[in-house]
Amino acid sequence: MALSKLKRRNRIKHRIRKIISGTSTKPRLTVYRSNKEIYAQLINDVNGVTIASVSSRNKDIKASTKQEASAAVGKSIAELASKAGIQSVSFDRNGYLYHGRVKVLAEAAREAGLKF
Repeated sequence: MALSKLKRRNRIKHRIRKIISGTSTKPRLTVYRSNKEIYAQLINDVNGVTIASVSSRNKDIKASTKQEASAAVGKSIAELASKAGIQSVSFDRNGYLYHGRVKVLAEAAREAGLKF
């Protein structure tokens, strides 16, 4: 029997999360992608704390396409990370393919100064 999209993504997500974990010096940058919006969070898994979060729903992010919104979110999360004194992160693609909006967000965060 074929797996549904959600079950397949969850299986990949759990496989990734066994390996990737965030600390206070190197938090986990996780991405959630819905049909309309995209969200990014910096998470310290040791303390179970979200350090910073950004979404395309924020008022200061203006974009006409979903790709532009992803780039703006990536740039914004990198700026928040630098304000918090974070230079490097572990990238958690959350079961999504490293393609399209997830890739655009990651590349925009790298260009803005994050290392991963």
